[in-house]
Amino acid sequence: MNKSMLVGAVLGAVGVTAGGAVATYNLVGNNGPEYAEVLAVQPISETVKTPREVCNDVAVTRQRPVKDQHQIAGTVLGAVAGGLLGNQVGGGSGKKIATVAGAVGGGYAGNKVQERMQEGDTYTTTETRCKTVTDTSERLVGYDVKYQLDGKVSQVRMDHDPGRQIPVTKEGQLILSQQGGGIEPQGGGAGVQQ
Repeated sequence: MNKSMLVGAVLGAVGVTAGGAVATYNLVGNNGPEYAEVLAVQPISETVKTPREVCNDVAVTRQRPVKDQHQIAGTVLGAVAGGLLGNQVGGGSGKKIATVAGAVGGGYAGNKVQERMQEGDTYTTTETRCKTVTDTSERLVGYDVKYQLDGKVSQVRMDHDPGRQIPVTKEGQLILSQQGGGIEPQGGGAGVQQ
C-alpha cells in the first residue's frame, strides 16, 4: 500500500470519528441553553442603624447649700434694725406701734434680703453629660436579577451582579454562586417566577 494512501485513510477515519463525536454531543449532551440572559439587575440595600454614646463636658452653675433655709438670721437682724428705727419715731403709745411696725417691716425686709443673697451664692463645676446618637449607613445585601431562560422571564436574588448571563446546568438550573461550584435550587429549576 502506498504511504500517502495510508495517511489519507487514517486522516479520513479520524475526521469521521471526530464528526460523529461532535454530532453525538450536540444531540445527547446539550439538552438546553448554557446561559440565561440577564434582563435587569437591581442592587438591594438595607439601612443599618448603629447606636453609640456621645459624651461632652459642660459647665454647670449650682447653688451652694443653704445653711439657713428659713432665713431666720436675716429676719431677726431686720426685725431688730426695724424696731430700733421705729422706736426713734413718735412718743408714748405711738412709739410702741412704730417700734412693732418697724420690727415687722424690718423682719420681712431682712428675710427677703437674705433669700436673695442665698440665691446668688453659686459656684460653677464641670460635669460629663452623655446621650445616645444613632449612626445610619447603607449595606448591600444582594441583587434582584430579572432573567430570561427558554422564553420564560423570571427573577432571582443573587449575592453578586452576574453581568449579562447566568450559567445554567444541564438540568436547567441556574448556577448562582460566583465560583460556579454550587447550585442553589430554585422553584421549578429556573428561578423564582414573577
